[in-house]
Amino acid sequence: MADPQVHSSLRALSASLLDMAQLAWQAQPQDMLHDALQILRKLVPFDSAWWGEVSAGHGQAAPRNWLHGSIGLSKAFAQEWNELSTVDEFGQLSIDKLGEVVRHSGAADPSSASLAVKDFCRRHGIFHCMAITVELPDSGLMFFAAVYRPRTQPMFSEQDAVLFGEFVSHLLFHWRQTLARLKKASMRQPWDGHALADRQGQLLFVGLRLGLALADAYPRWPGTALPPALSQSLGKLPGSVVVGKSCRLRLEACGSLVLISMASGQHKPALAPRELSAAMLYSLGHSHKDIAAALGLTPATVRTYLRSAYASLGVRNKLELVAALQRA
Repeated sequence: MADPQVHSSLRALSASLLDMAQLAWQAQPQDMLHDALQILRKLVPFDSAWWGEVSAGHGQAAPRNWLHGSIGLSKAFAQEWNELSTVDEFGQLSIDKLGEVVRHSGAADPSSASLAVKDFCRRHGIFHCMAITVELPDSGLMFFAAVYRPRTQPMFSEQDAVLFGEFVSHLLFHWRQTLARLKKASMRQPWDGHALADRQGQLLFVGLRLGLALADAYPRWPGTALPPALSQSLGKLPGSVVVGKSCRLRLEACGSLVLISMASGQHKPALAPRELSAAMLYSLGHSHKDIAAALGLTPATVRTYLRSAYASLGVRNKLELVAALQRA
């Protein structure tokens, strides 16, 4: 006889997925991820949550959160995490185990855990953690979702992990469909050279190439919201603005949102999507092995993609590759 608890969990998951499917069609894009996590909260109770886009960190490059949303966390959470991302073993584990749900409890802190991370968790009331990181195709970045519980609540169970993984898998599918509906038919370029923001400048999505251009033009830019100088241009659409020395961005209305694009001469796709992802990660200092793990490839395939990227862009070394990707 089937376990009644299994039946109950399946019914709860089914109801949650149906609610999310309805939400995907009815909610405003800027509210979708937040509202979806509130649906998850009924399925897998949590005290706080964090989600958004992240780049991997190996070699010379540190992991970075590019934009995020949160429930029950302070506004400073993402920036504080960026400052200690290189010593956050749990965050790195989630990136290394792409597509897998990972769990951790503060009660089992490894002896090598950084005191800075422990202090960070104490400040934000985090004790039990569960997260998943997945590739966000054509963006050059990865999507992540993490939920947390304090010490007074139970750790996340194996069943919680299964439900969480299935829910986030469906959530990412609906989010990608939402982005596709917002993308103009004439936009054949990958998403890495584009961003979406609301009229107040809060980012919903950013591609790695555009993100790197903004980070280069505004070195102290923390992500999540457009730099103030750029937000001031949102009141006059359509329009264009130059950031940095020569990067021209096109701004245009996209329903209730604003689509930001690198000017046509700057984002013609010289590379196939997987070649572009490998080249972007390599330009950030990741090794062949790390890129292979992040993209689900073999190191040999990564080397092949990089050779092709070098040939297509006409570059000879990593410095030239970085420059070509910033202006391509």
